[in-house]
Amino acid sequence: QVQLVESGGGLVQAGGSLSLSCAASGRTFSLYYMGWFRQAQGKEREFVAAVGRFGATYYEDSLKGRFTISRDNAKNTVLLQMNSLKVEDTAVYYCAFGSGYSRRPNDYDYWGQGTKVTVSS
Repeated sequence: QVQLVESGGGLVQAGGSLSLSCAASGRTFSLYYMGWFRQAQGKEREFVAAVGRFGATYYEDSLKGRFTISRDNAKNTVLLQMNSLKVEDTAVYYCAFGSGYSRRPNDYDYWGQGTKVTVSS
């Protein structure tokens, strides 16, 4: 049984920064890909970023340069640093655990409960 717990969401003004964290337990963390997705109200869940077993990173093109994903295998955590936040970044952010790189939510096996990020203008 894998458990993923996100934290770090909250309310921030446009232009500000937030750092999200996802703590994993239950499996050998270092063997899996970790992804961040987000879902705005009324919209489908969308890919944000992913990090591979050895640290290779992947980003949604529109988020490159503002978002940074990283992982700490010793602490079983994956981080998402979000800078220069925009109102349109408002969403519930989810971390996910999968066996390979994918931008599709259905390819991830385990999900956290989500953490809400609200960016005000």
